[in-house]
Amino acid sequence: MKGKYMAYVGSYSYNGQAKGITVYDVDVKKGRFTKRCEVQVDNSSYVIASSDGKTLYSIADEGVVSFRIHENGSITRLNSANIKGMRGCHLSTDEGDRHIFVSGYHDGKATILKLNKDGSIGDIVDGIFHKGLKSVAERNFRPHISCTRRTPDDKFVMISDLGIDQVKIYRFDDKEEKLILADNLRCELESAPRCFIFSSDGKFFYLMYELKNVIDVYSYETGERQPKIEKLQTISTTGPEPLSQLTAACSIRFSPDEKHLFCGNAGDNTVTIYNRDTKTGLLEHLCSLPVSGGYPKDICVFPDDKHLASFNHEDGSITFFTIDYDKGLIIMNGKEIRVNEPNCCALVKVSD
Repeated sequence: MKGKYMAYVGSYSYNGQAKGITVYDVDVKKGRFTKRCEVQVDNSSYVIASSDGKTLYSIADEGVVSFRIHENGSITRLNSANIKGMRGCHLSTDEGDRHIFVSGYHDGKATILKLNKDGSIGDIVDGIFHKGLKSVAERNFRPHISCTRRTPDDKFVMISDLGIDQVKIYRFDDKEEKLILADNLRCELESAPRCFIFSSDGKFFYLMYELKNVIDVYSYETGERQPKIEKLQTISTTGPEPLSQLTAACSIRFSPDEKHLFCGNAGDNTVTIYNRDTKTGLLEHLCSLPVSGGYPKDICVFPDDKHLASFNHEDGSITFFTIDYDKGLIIMNGKEIRVNEPNCCALVKVSD
């Protein structure tokens, strides 16, 4: 946990109350942020850092924007790239920062772009539109791609589509750079698989459902034509019973040591913490507690694994908590910070 950390928070800017990305200095010991400045990005709905921590990427109306992250935590714009589709909702890069993957909620398109050695964004190498119809409800009537990631073995790309209740698995390699359908994980009707994350050892992934309000735990093994995937567990995102009929699971994160998993829930406006067995991958419910804000669209765990921040989109706040794993509690840590419609946070180590 030694070193200098920064937090980059993306917000919508269409109402003129935010510029796009708010830059914060991070006090790891106190579990707090201090605002430094704002950087202009049109409607920054998602932000991530590259795997090497040297570049920041943001969704924008114009497509995707890249920024150089300097050792003092400031960022300067590198370039932007058009994704030839509607504005995206989620970003990820592969381990070697060779490609960036853009998920399109509004048009059901996944787009893959090349990344240059300096971190800037290159050309589109492939893109795919999902097709299909489901229920009569608008949210999952047509394709809504919500999460796209390359698998840890670098052989496949998995794409979660909450509109058609499927996770599609495509073969993808650095030579051909083309998506070829290999398998399809069909989910329960109207469950809305929103996003998934892999454990760092590549043996497990965790699929969170927005409407079903559960997390499915899967084992993962690589394969030649398709991966070997087995469901190990299904666990509620809110504990024994949801507090609201309008509950929607909306964010998922690991603790730094991956011994805990966190899930944010809109409607309930809670965060659920699980104990995670790193050998079996299985989860155990620890607690579900209020975040003192509306719609925790993202959460982040501090590098010391002792503090938590919740990014509350609906009421425009960031709330901070100290985590007590032994007692299964989160205790509010100081006053909230106001920020207009926060969507996502990238917490980055900028210097040793």
